[in-house]
Amino acid sequence: MTKPHTYLIDASIFVFRSYYSQGDDYFSSRGENINAVYGFTRFLTKFIHETKAQHIACCFDESLETSFRNEIYPHYKANRDPAPNELKHQFKLCQEVANILGVATYVDGYYEADDLIGTLAKHHKNNGFNNHIVSADKDLAQLIQDGDTWWSYGKDKAFNPQLVFEKFGVHPEQIADYLALTGDSVDNIPGVAGIGSKTASILLKHFNTLDEVIKRHQEIAYLSFRGAKSCQKKIAEGFEDAILAKKLTRIVTDIPLNNYNIIRNTLDMDRINGLFDYLKFGPILRKNILDLQNTLS
Repeated sequence: MTKPHTYLIDASIFVFRSYYSQGDDYFSSRGENINAVYGFTRFLTKFIHETKAQHIACCFDESLETSFRNEIYPHYKANRDPAPNELKHQFKLCQEVANILGVATYVDGYYEADDLIGTLAKHHKNNGFNNHIVSADKDLAQLIQDGDTWWSYGKDKAFNPQLVFEKFGVHPEQIADYLALTGDSVDNIPGVAGIGSKTASILLKHFNTLDEVIKRHQEIAYLSFRGAKSCQKKIAEGFEDAILAKKLTRIVTDIPLNNYNIIRNTLDMDRINGLFDYLKFGPILRKNILDLQNTLS
């Protein structure tokens, strides 16, 4: 029996992509720049048409400064510039667009989109679904199990667990440990100084988990790879950094959500037309959206 599929979208990535690639020629009826909203709406409409997704959710980040990870490590994501004010307004509109297109929408001020996706993925996996995690964020590859994919839609092919292993040299369930060792410059997570991706892969292949790497670090010096002795010293000196990093790289999968239902709803055309009149969306995009009704089972 074929399992049903979920599509869990890391929506903020596609909002940012649209903002920086769409140009500044799109304005609302009030003269506000809506380039990100326009691009995101085109992306989501095209995505639903192509996948015929029946179970789909968009998860958004609320803030770059207020998640629980910032409480653990104040410098988390501190290397990123804050979103421009006009983009913050567009984020709210993108959430509204997803909602009126019948897509379940999630956002939280304490947990990140990754954690919302992780919680939905675990819930639906436990209920017999295959999950497709739609994101370019390598952190999310840790959620992939048999039958699942990690998919940077529009940029790369979908990666199953074997392809994740071929890309990173570790299995999906080792990704959080891998990033704790190497660090993650995108999120400003330092990791263990001097440990690169190749070395992290070797260590996890031999010890399987970060806990075992730390517990048995004295054995590292006797492994047969170049730099093993210096690697043992780096782990001995930097294991506290790795433990801290693991708290940041591990995705939460047990957020108590009010609603786990991500079945795509029918369209409310009155709401759609009202919003799209305000956004000044043209007839072609509106027709594509109207045609989404035909993709509902």
